[in-house]
Amino acid sequence: MSSSKENKPQILVVLSRFPYPLEKGDKLRAYYQIQELAKTYRVTLFATSDKPVSNTDFEKVNDICEEVIVHYLSRGKRFFSLLAGLLSDLPFQVHYFNSMSGRNKVRTTILDNDFEHIYCQLIRSAEYVKNIHHIPKTIDYMDAFSAGVQRRISKRPWYDRWLFKMESKRLQKYERKIFDFFEHHTIISEQDRNLIAHPDKHKIVAVPNGIAPSFFETLNRKETHDFVFVGNMSYPPNIDAVTYISDHILPAFPMSTLLVSGATPHPSVRKLANSNPQIELTGWVDDIRDSYLDGKIFLAPMTIGTGMQNKLLEAMALKTPCVTTDLANNAIGASHNKHILVGNSPEEIIANIRILLDSEQKRQQIAEAAQSFVQEKYSWEETTNKLIRLMYQKGL
Repeated sequence: MSSSKENKPQILVVLSRFPYPLEKGDKLRAYYQIQELAKTYRVTLFATSDKPVSNTDFEKVNDICEEVIVHYLSRGKRFFSLLAGLLSDLPFQVHYFNSMSGRNKVRTTILDNDFEHIYCQLIRSAEYVKNIHHIPKTIDYMDAFSAGVQRRISKRPWYDRWLFKMESKRLQKYERKIFDFFEHHTIISEQDRNLIAHPDKHKIVAVPNGIAPSFFETLNRKETHDFVFVGNMSYPPNIDAVTYISDHILPAFPMSTLLVSGATPHPSVRKLANSNPQIELTGWVDDIRDSYLDGKIFLAPMTIGTGMQNKLLEAMALKTPCVTTDLANNAIGASHNKHILVGNSPEEIIANIRILLDSEQKRQQIAEAAQSFVQEKYSWEETTNKLIRLMYQKGL
């Protein structure tokens, strides 16, 4: 528990994952939002976890919170929860993270404290607090999960597409249903808000991510690879993006190499790297900024997924020029050929890459404009202040 006992109002934050280390997008968003919320509130964090939390990771979060409660989801519990999902209309991922003993722990925590607000990240955490009615609540959809799963169906093997279709329909229904249990609602982008199937979806406030100040530090560039991709490499949209680069982009640049960095590489990514000499796979790195600086161009040909690609914001902040798709850029709002280059087919992406590889001046222009754009528009302090104003309906 933090030693600070300042006279600040209390807030309860409910997460489906412990927010450290920062190898996943939801954890990154949660960690930096909590860091900013702690400037205004005494934060009590309740987080479920399907694996042990190290003392180092716990202390990293505990240092900014009043209290941290980790509720461990055992393997047996997760197995039976997923089985129960076959007999329910709730999304499987809601079942996976839901726990009766966890809900009891949340209720006890609420009784023992005087919380002014409850902030719940992701719909899969909503069951823990949806029936708490005497404290105002905010739900952060973050992404339109139903649309994300829908986009993955065509990429799945034929034998499990039925399961993804079922989950997408359940998620869409649950996204609509859970809206009415919360007073306030946020999401990461307007693009995602438009995918929520609720008649009052216009009331959902877009609260984007930010960029940590460390990404604006002046660091030495190495550029040992022409291309770089960074992300959680067990996440299907990232796996798909690296496969896309290998299949459609690298053959056009036989003398170029791609650096892939990110936690928990999926076996298919390892196999791809082993079979393609143009790909170097590092897995987890202690300072991800080093990987961004190792590439001349950051490639993010995202064709599935939802939300905001923080990988693009981080690359832009570090002045690594980016080539991406409309699907990824729409949430960010960067201008094509000014802050970023956008293409939606292999031919368009390859043409954009050639523009950057052929002109160091063009790479520098894009890089400088991109950093200024991100620095001006994406700040954790400003975006979290938008969240706080929403909680009190101030200034919005």
